[in-house]
Parts: sequence; structure tokens; C-alpha cells
Amino acid sequence: MAQKRFHLHLVSDATGETISRVARATVSLFDDVEPVEHLWTLVRTVRQLDVVIGGIKEHPGVVLFTLVDLAQRGRLEDACRALKLPCVSVLDPAIEAFTGFLRIETRRQPGRQHVLDEEYFRRMDAMDFALMHDDGMGLDDIHEADVVLVGVSRTSKTPTCVYLANRGVKAANVPLIAGRPPPAELDALRKVLVVGLTNDPDRLVSVRRSRVRLWRHGRDSDYVDPDQVRQEVTAARRLFARKGWPTIDVSRRSIEETAAEILTLLAERQSSED
Repeated sequence: MAQKRFHLHLVSDATGETISRVARATVSLFDDVEPVEHLWTLVRTVRQLDVVIGGIKEHPGVVLFTLVDLAQRGRLEDACRALKLPCVSVLDPAIEAFTGFLRIETRRQPGRQHVLDEEYFRRMDAMDFALMHDDGMGLDDIHEADVVLVGVSRTSKTPTCVYLANRGVKAANVPLIAGRPPPAELDALRKVLVVGLTNDPDRLVSVRRSRVRLWRHGRDSDYVDPDQVRQEVTAARRLFARKGWPTIDVSRRSIEETAAEILTLLAERQSSED
């Protein structure tokens, strides 16, 4: 009999960001499953690992890990083997492929990917930029962006900007509001990639209604009126076409998929300028 609800232990010697993403991507491939997630981060000592193993014994389930210390790995694998539980190092296949191709051994240093190097500070600068230029703010220096996302309300502009910022991309977003012209600052952008985001009107209405319920107070009925929403989407698409901005329909895309297409557009733009 299929098991729908299960315990999922994610064990990392760093922040757990990598293993969490792998776990979410894997779980999404299974319909109607409900993982009870246990995230164990910065596991670098024997005592810390003992606490993890105790938690696994108390709530048996699937164990995914990213531990570079061989002794720690062996201890965790032995414990899971005794409990007859699956225990998977999610990075091993990739590391083995790189090692075989490059003929270079890895440096087994926990948290090595989070060293405070130039790339780290670039990501932090990009994150600050995204927060200061969210929802039409900071128009005075929007020309400093790498990319500006434009779209009507609830087209995933903000989360996409945050995702891009985590990749070191300075992203701003500008909302299109019914009955108002787009900000003049958009017309002045010459060297910045501007991308229009759109959504299926029916899905947009559903998303907006959910948002209104979350706010637990009334809002202008036009915001969720199907006819009004269709007009907003149509007007936005016409604007994108008139300006020649590349357009992405986010209706059935995850944030990661939308961001991946934007990164491709940025790379193509940079290549054409070189």
C-alpha cells in the first residue's frame, strides 16, 4: 500500500539550502505525498550528529544528506543501515562525475560554498537592490538594474526578482496599474533588459481571490472582476508588443523556470553586446 505521509530528514553541514532544493524538486514528482520535513543544518560535530541520529530513530523515514566529512558520513550511513532506512548523499553523483572528468580530488571543507567571497557580496548587493526596487520603488536609479520585470498584479514579479538576486542579478519590478500609464522611467531604459510577465486571466483571478481572502478585508471589486482582469492582461500584452519587450507567460511556470528563461535572455543580450 502506497505511503503518502512520511518523515524526511535533511542533514547538512552547511545551511541546508542545497539539500532543501533537491528535496523539494524530488517531492514534486510524486502526487499527493506529504513529507514531514526535519531540517538538520550546520551538523559538524559528533554530538550534533548524535542528536540527528536520535531524531531519525524517533521519526524513521527517508534521509538525504550533504556531509563532506567522511567520518560523519560513515556514522550516519551506519545508523541508517541499522535502522533499515534509505540514506542518500545527494551530491555524490555530481562530485564523482566532476572528479572523473577533471581528475582532481575535492576539498572536503564543510560550508565551503558559503565562504564570504566576492560572489557572496555580489549576491547581497543584488538582494538589497531587489528589495529597494520592489513594486515600482526606486525609479530614480532603476537604470542600474540588470533586468526590470513589468506586469500586472500577481504575475510573480517580486519572488522572481528575489530568486534572480540570489543568483547575483540586480532585478527590479514595476507593476502595471489599470487606468494609469506605465512610469516614464521605463521609456528611458536603454541598456537594461526589460521583460514583460503575463498570466492566464482565469488563473490570475483565482490567485487574486486567494490573496484577497488572505488579507481578510475588502478590496476594489475590479481587482478580481474577470472582465477587468482580462482587459488588464490584454493591455499589458499590447504594451509589451509595442515596446518590443520579451514576454514570459508565467501561468504554468515555477519561479525557477521563469528565472531560468530570464537568465537565458540576459546571457543572449550580453553575448550580442560583446
